[in-house]
Amino acid sequence: MARQSKTELYASIRRDVRDGLSIRAVMRKHGVSHPTVRQALDSAWPKPRKKMEPRATLLDPFKPVIDAMLRADLNAPRKQRHTVKRIFDRLVDEHDTQVSYGIVRRYVAERRPQIRVEAGRGPVEAFISQTHRPGAEAEVDFGDVTVRIRGQQVTCYLFSLRLSYSGKAVHRVFTSGGQEAFFEGHVHAFEVLGGVPFGKIRYDNLKAAVAQIIGFTRQRVETERWTAFRSHYGVESFYCRPGIEGAHEKGGVEGQIGWFRRNHFVPVPEVDSLAELNQMIDRWDEEDEARRIRSRPRTIGELFAAERPLLQPLPVEAFETGRHFCLRVDRHSQISVRTNRYSVPVRLIGRMVQVVLHASELVVYDGREQVARHERIRAKGGRHLELDHYLEALVRKPGALPGATALEQARAAGKFTPVHDAWWAAASKAHGDREGTRALIDVLLLNRQMNHEHVVAGIAAALRAGALTADAVALEARKAAEADDSADVPGPEPAMPAKAATVTSLTERRLAQLPPDRRPLPSVAHYDQLLRRRPPASQGPTSQEEAR
Repeated sequence: MARQSKTELYASIRRDVRDGLSIRAVMRKHGVSHPTVRQALDSAWPKPRKKMEPRATLLDPFKPVIDAMLRADLNAPRKQRHTVKRIFDRLVDEHDTQVSYGIVRRYVAERRPQIRVEAGRGPVEAFISQTHRPGAEAEVDFGDVTVRIRGQQVTCYLFSLRLSYSGKAVHRVFTSGGQEAFFEGHVHAFEVLGGVPFGKIRYDNLKAAVAQIIGFTRQRVETERWTAFRSHYGVESFYCRPGIEGAHEKGGVEGQIGWFRRNHFVPVPEVDSLAELNQMIDRWDEEDEARRIRSRPRTIGELFAAERPLLQPLPVEAFETGRHFCLRVDRHSQISVRTNRYSVPVRLIGRMVQVVLHASELVVYDGREQVARHERIRAKGGRHLELDHYLEALVRKPGALPGATALEQARAAGKFTPVHDAWWAAASKAHGDREGTRALIDVLLLNRQMNHEHVVAGIAAALRAGALTADAVALEARKAAEADDSADVPGPEPAMPAKAATVTSLTERRLAQLPPDRRPLPSVAHYDQLLRRRPPASQGPTSQEEAR
């Protein structure tokens, strides 16, 4: 039989007495004493159990001493206040007590905040619920995430802009959390939302926006580019307090980043590029609109549909989020940007070029012409070299190609494939190292006019046929391109299977494309008059002919 609670026991006693049982009979039936029956008849609720008096401890005589130390800390310098270890050491040295460290630590942890409240220094921490107007407020923050890019685990930065009313959030991942990523994240978020909040946007005191914090006030000295950006988009900024107190002032985006990271970055995503990852994030943001935050009556998407028309319209002109540099190309055909080095075409050595540094890429201009585009290097002291930038110099110095850093990076990136190596080895064996390398450089130059996949297919076909010239590779690459073009155009199925690729000379190909030549064949009969006249066949040879 299940054991009854005291409340159920009281209910049973009261029911039996109402049915006519005597108190003595009720005592025998339930096995209780007379005071218990009397208490049940007096009240349906049992009396609460008396709280035991705290037992005396060895610390009791020294509690006033500890309180005095904690009160003295209220006016002491911040870095020269009592720690639990210091309080314990003073008790042992000055009062020769045998108390344990654990009991002192528990008492100090409980008593210190009480003393601050008693002195009026620290009111009880409380969170006040807030109501946000539609389209008026937003919050911005960065959070770090770990991803695998081409098999390498790296740490990236997740930008998040969250509307306070609807909870609609837009995310973007960058390789850095610098000012370029800060601006690009805003531009992307405003374009997705279709407008800009007309009220305040809450921020941390990040270096991309704040150059100096003035005392303990809300006043900030902003960076010039951030001031120009805010003016362009009509953003009104609000900066939170430094530290954990400031994080509580924008708890919506703080919690949003944690939720997004736990639900979409577990397990760690594996991608080939940040562009692929950001496409996935855009899809996740759209799917999250069907989510309902806590006990809200409507979903994020439904609330955002009512909030979107209230946002400020976007400006007509775009804001250049990249940072501009004017740099000189060194003799290695490289430029140095933020401790990292990037290659440019060798024809620009010694010249000044314009560089635009974005959050995820770097673009180099010679005047108005774009001459190079690199993925931004995440680490410091790195180099990103394109083999194509050095081909004109390697034509004159073919012996520098085997050990070139640009070649090793091209192999690592998959642009210089094992097919290239096999064709290079065969060409060097047939023509010699110097001429074989120059032939390979001519093949690499084909990438400037043709697709990389078609060039690789042309190299493979030429290698199978034993054609070790750049002309043969170009011909086979064009055949591969034409095959792809014909495959894209729908048409009837071919009756016969396609023949294997064959190598023909460019001269035969050009002659086959010429119209038929219908002119008469040339004759040399007119030149017969230049020959010496011969005597008739009846006459014998002359004396001169005999002498011959």
